[in-house]
Amino acid sequence: MTLGVTIGKFYPFHLGHNYLITEAKKQVDHLIVLVCHHRQQTIAGSIRSQWIKYLHPEVEVIEVIDDLPESPQPWAKRTLEILKPNKPDIAFTSETYGKPWADFMGCQHQTIDLERVKFPISGTLLRSNLDKYWQMLTPPAKAYFAKRICVLGVESSGTTTLAQALAKYYQTLWIPEYGRYYWEGRRSIPDQQKWDTYEFLEIAKGQLQLENALAMKANRIIISDTDALATYIWHRRYLGRDSKEVEAIADSHNYSLYFLTETDFSFIQDGTKESENLRSTMHQWFIDVLKQKNKPYHIISGSHESRILKAVKLIDSLLDIEHNFD
Repeated sequence: MTLGVTIGKFYPFHLGHNYLITEAKKQVDHLIVLVCHHRQQTIAGSIRSQWIKYLHPEVEVIEVIDDLPESPQPWAKRTLEILKPNKPDIAFTSETYGKPWADFMGCQHQTIDLERVKFPISGTLLRSNLDKYWQMLTPPAKAYFAKRICVLGVESSGTTTLAQALAKYYQTLWIPEYGRYYWEGRRSIPDQQKWDTYEFLEIAKGQLQLENALAMKANRIIISDTDALATYIWHRRYLGRDSKEVEAIADSHNYSLYFLTETDFSFIQDGTKESENLRSTMHQWFIDVLKQKNKPYHIISGSHESRILKAVKLIDSLLDIEHNFD
């Protein structure tokens, strides 16, 4: 069996790194990726390892404490200790240290895109300006770094319209309301007004799964049309009480910013809405819960155009905050 090894910080995991791993695993039976990290770095080594495993589940990923001098010989010794009793047949890198590192291990060296022709990017360059080089991030890294914006509101308050408009403006994705599709799927059953807690748990989990899947394609921000916190409110509306289980799911996920749409739009019945008489009550529930949980929220009101202008101004301020890498 041919054993290959590569090493790096993957800080953050970009398309050049991904190309290196993709090409390396074609040439060996088994590839080991060593992820070097230390505690002072902003992104934990475990997170970087997860990014790699997501795109390359067949590759073995090992986290290594980065406590050695940046010299090939000590890292060659460390690598052999980690791989013992095995020894690599080929070492793969896109760096000048690759050849001496491999020589000290007594194995072949394969250089992959040393000149960065295929993907003109490096971790240093990405860390210097994440926004500028955003498209060089791998999908799981995009999902990690993207600012998450949630649009909340009662029925016929313009949440979906605002979410779609913002996604179009920022050329990014928006997350549809999972619960709406769930409701439409069950609308023909007897006693459709009767709900169970487990259904809201499934809706809350489904909303997060949908968001996390689509987040891989994010362009700096993600616009979500509702979240598990809204599911928590709807549980109260239908069952007359709160659910700690649904609340726990909502509390496990955070957003950089919430937009709560005001109830200053006329109620429009599209065949799916049924809470016109509770709009004001539920709107206040949203306000109370957002305040109680100390969420960063803004109430968005007025015409469609004025809503977009206010939301864009707030999002732009959020995007102006640079990501610091230690």
